[in-house]
Parts: sequence; structure tokens; C-alpha cells
Amino acid sequence: MALLKIKFDQKKRVKLAQGLWLMNWLCVLAGIVTFSLGLFLKIELRKRSDVMDSSESHFVPNSLIGMGVLSCVINSLAGKICYDALDPAKYAKWKPWVKPYLAACVLVNAVLFLVALGCFLLRGSLESTLAHGLKSGMKYYRDTDTPGRCFMKKTIDMLQIEFKCCGNNGFRDWFEIQWISNRYLDFSSKEVKDRIKSNVDGRYLVDGVPFSCCNPSSPRPCIQYQLTNNSAHYSYDHQTEELNLWVRGCRAALLSYYSSLMNSMGAVTLLVWLLEVTVTIGLRYLHTALESVSDPEEAEGESEGWLLEKSVPETWKAFLESVKTLGKSNQVEAEGADTGQAPEAG
Repeated sequence: MALLKIKFDQKKRVKLAQGLWLMNWLCVLAGIVTFSLGLFLKIELRKRSDVMDSSESHFVPNSLIGMGVLSCVINSLAGKICYDALDPAKYAKWKPWVKPYLAACVLVNAVLFLVALGCFLLRGSLESTLAHGLKSGMKYYRDTDTPGRCFMKKTIDMLQIEFKCCGNNGFRDWFEIQWISNRYLDFSSKEVKDRIKSNVDGRYLVDGVPFSCCNPSSPRPCIQYQLTNNSAHYSYDHQTEELNLWVRGCRAALLSYYSSLMNSMGAVTLLVWLLEVTVTIGLRYLHTALESVSDPEEAEGESEGWLLEKSVPETWKAFLESVKTLGKSNQVEAEGADTGQAPEAG
């Protein structure tokens, strides 16, 4: 028994074909939007690639770009099929290809749904990528004279200014690394010598941060050095002075930015997926309605359209049997090839 059977007359078939033609062109526009979203996300990830670990994945933006292009192609083709469906002579050339085309549409819709889920699930991998990338980038902050790393200082400074953040997890991360280049240290100074000697790794560590960590909303001039020494500054308490520096770490700031970006993209991709599924279902009804016309020469006759020719359990059973049959035929062919090679070897 057919699933979700609907009766169609000539007028309904024409309206369905016209409506699907319009929806397919809407899907082409949706494909362009999907492509644009993927391209935008890829550019945004590339812009921050210097502070991201080398394991950074571009799977989601690449998938969005690919699905956008594929959506434009298959929906342009579907629009042509729906347009030709109004003329029996023109539709005859498409008839053998509609079933494989519908199967391809189902596969594309499944992949598009997975890509939409990927937009929501990428947060976990981004968090570890940003954590390692920012930590590595901060270590190279001082290497302004090293080829290949001389841009890192500007990158980190612009990042902290743009996203109003400081350090990886917070401003105290700067206390654990030497972010001032040796080129700008006076090694004849007793203070510099004492700080380097007091450190096991021989690094110049200070309880200070780069200027880009300063919060312009602070009512007093920015305090960058001796941040934990209350006596070094007048009317200052580092435990309560929250407005002097950006409190939020850059990992949290970037993660929040990319998460909101990808959540929005995931929602848009889900809407595109719903539109694609609706078009696929409509095309299936149009195909079955045209196939079941009793007399192809009599266009005015009534017909029936359905979603599945059999019930869901029967359709699934038939699918499994076809897979088993295909597997057995491949096995027989392989055994036949082996038997044919054996006499030749003898």
C-alpha cells in the first residue's frame, strides 16, 4: 500500500509543477546564501589562523561552500524538470532520470543536515584549537626580529584591542611568559639580572601586560606593570581594580564570536535543508502523479501521487534485499574471476 497517497487532476499537477519550479529557484538563491556563508566563515577562520593551532579544521566552511554549489546545480536541473513536466513530449526525455535524481536529492539532503549539525558541534574542536594556538602565539609575541614571527606582536595586539580581551584565559597568562624582547632589555641593569637569575629558564618575567590589554574605560591611566604590587601605585588594589585591564581571556572572546557565528549559520542551513526536503517531497509527488496517469495521451485524466510506493517497513526490507543481492552478485563475479585465472596459472 502506497504511503501518503494523494489524488491529482490536470489542474493540480500543473499547479504543483509551477510551484515546484518557483521553489527550486528559491533553493538556488538559498544555495548562493549557503555558499556565501561558507566563504565568509572560511575567511574569518583564515584571518585568525595565526592564533589557531595547526590542527584547525576547515571542514564546516568547505562543506558549506561545496553544498552551496551542489544546491545551485541540482535545483537548477530540478527547475528544468518541473518546467518540462507541463509538456508530456518534453518530460519523456527526463522520465528515466527522475528516480536516480530523487535518490541523489535524498543523499544531498542527508549531507546538508549533517553539515548543519556540524555548525553547532564545531565549538568543541575550536576551543582546543584556540587554546593551543593562542598559547603558542603569545610565546612568539617578543620575536619581532625573527623572520616568520615578526608579525605576531601586531596580530596579538590587534586581536586584544578588537575583541577587548587579554591573554589566553586572562591577563595573568602574560606573567608566565617573557613577552619583552631581549633587544629592549638592559642587561647591565641589576633589576634585569636579578629577574633573569630568579627564573629557572632564564626568562625575564614581569607582572605586566602589553598595552593592548588596557581598557580605555578605566577612569585612571592604564597600569601595565607591577600589577600585583599595590604599594607601587597610589590608591590601587589589584584585586578590585577591574576596569584597568580587559578581564576576559581571548580564548573565551574568540570562542563566543565563532560560536554565535556558527550557530547562526547552522540555523540558516537548517532552514535551507527544510526547503530542500520540501522540494524533494514535492518532486516525488509530481513524478509519481505523472507516472500513474492511465493514458499518457490523455493529459486531463486523474492520477495518484505518493511518497513511497510501499509502507516504510516494506520499503526498508526491499532496500536491504537489494543491497544483499548486489553484494552476492559482486561476490560471484569475484569468484568467477579467480576461477578463470587458476587454469591460466596451471
